Amino acid sequence: MSGDRLVVMANQIAGFFAAYPEESAVASTADHLKKFWDPVMRRRIRAHLEAGGEGLTPIARKAVAVLAA
Repeated sequence: MSGDRLVVMANQIAGFFAAYPEESAVASTADHLKKFWDPVMRRRIRAHLEAGGEGLTPIARKAVAVLAA
């Protein structure tokens, strides 16, 4: 799966939770990524963030950062 597709998917998940308070939106997005994305996908989206995170929304960016922590 390409990095561009992973960005779109992460942004869609973050968009679903965007109506939540920011802290909850970030935590819920990160939780979804942990539960439903396979390790390769999580590793690739973390690498994308480390390379600048182009295209990630603020909530998606913070959620991916939580994965890296």
